[in-house]
Amino acid sequence: MASSSSSSIIVCALVGVGIFLGHIHGCVGADYGKALTKALLYYEAQRSGKLPHNQRVQWRGDSGLQDGKDVGVDLTGGYYDSGDNVKFGLPMAFTLTMLSWSVVEYKTQLWAKHEISNALNAIKWGTDYLVKAHPSPDVLYCEVGDGNSDHACWQRPEDMTTPRTAYRIDDQHPGSDLAAEAAAALAAASLLFDFGRNHQGLYQNSVPVAGQFYSSSGFQDELLWASAWLYRATNDETYLNYLGGSGTTGGTRTMFSWDDKYAGVQILAAKLVLDGKVPSSGLWADFKSQGEQFLCSCLQKGNSNVQRTPAGLLWFQPWNNLQYVTSAAFLATVYSDYLSSKHASIQCPSARVHPSDLISFAKSQVDYILGSNPSGMSYMVGFGSKYPTQPHHRGASIVSIKRDHTPVTCHGGFDLWFNRNGPNPNVLHGAVVGGPDPNDVYWDSRSNFKTAEPATVTPAPLIGVLARLA
Repeated sequence: MASSSSSSIIVCALVGVGIFLGHIHGCVGADYGKALTKALLYYEAQRSGKLPHNQRVQWRGDSGLQDGKDVGVDLTGGYYDSGDNVKFGLPMAFTLTMLSWSVVEYKTQLWAKHEISNALNAIKWGTDYLVKAHPSPDVLYCEVGDGNSDHACWQRPEDMTTPRTAYRIDDQHPGSDLAAEAAAALAAASLLFDFGRNHQGLYQNSVPVAGQFYSSSGFQDELLWASAWLYRATNDETYLNYLGGSGTTGGTRTMFSWDDKYAGVQILAAKLVLDGKVPSSGLWADFKSQGEQFLCSCLQKGNSNVQRTPAGLLWFQPWNNLQYVTSAAFLATVYSDYLSSKHASIQCPSARVHPSDLISFAKSQVDYILGSNPSGMSYMVGFGSKYPTQPHHRGASIVSIKRDHTPVTCHGGFDLWFNRNGPNPNVLHGAVVGGPDPNDVYWDSRSNFKTAEPATVTPAPLIGVLARLA
């Protein structure tokens, strides 16, 4: 996927979600271009491995340089998942797929904002790692590091003393979900797709340690997701036939995430219908209808609408809610453009929804994230005048190794830095924290990992939305 490819807007209300001006504080000019720049910068702070000469996040240093040594494979590089120092394959691959989708759809806008190179570099840093993690047709390394031992320590990546065990899936230990997601991320890695299809099973059954932190609920969605992307990348009818002959569309979903890709599959399939590449009947019609019904629910015009906070933010679950908000906003944005190109709209259960409605909805969610909310707080670190100062993140919360070379020990990090009541010494620009609670309240404390921890999956779909809005 990597090879395939100003303005401030006044925000004083959350358009399209019925918010009263009196409920909103901190109405500001949301500079989507600046937010885009910061979101891409965040990925440089998450890099593992030998940092490049053009590294912009200067408080980071080289780390994880021995990754893969235990298995005789070079597994350096890639991204640390969130506030920890583990490289989890499934969310990393989904992050790369969403970054790639953002660039595929909005490369012109990214070019205009002078961010195309940074976007492509963010993708390449991850896909280079995925290629190394797939050293032979039936082997894919799915995790480096151990979540339990890593979470028991509070160390910057440059000081890690925890085991860097490499875990893999292979023909005897299948992982269709991970293999297919990696294939989607790489778009043309058909061997990965074949591996996932031919050796079916959930990856956490083969690598239980991974399932403790990122347990997959199923693999059929990843196989369909991969087939949709591989068809789009190659025009090989094999992948289209797999998608159309699967016998399942997933039904109407309640979220779109690293674990549940059905809504994304449905929107990609709906594009095929709109483009006239597949029939507008049968299974293809179901794909399209169900994808649209998910968007109807997000816009509060469906039969089973997504819960909202009093100020209008979509509320999916307590743990890192904003990752589900950004992915839903992306689907609304991209589908708005798909519909606009065909002069089409959606017939929701309670009203007809036009492309402009979808964009207004996406904008409302992004505006909330960037500061148009009751707290007047931007949930993107480093954006605006008020943002979280204590995100749950090891590297950001500990003084840079370039300022103090004294090693931070496993438990010493808790005493010196985690329990310190003050702003993190390093600003994690562009990170999006988990977000507020169902009542629009946010507690800025690094100990509150459910809502204060950022993750790579959260800004990835936001890249496309910000590029479109900027």
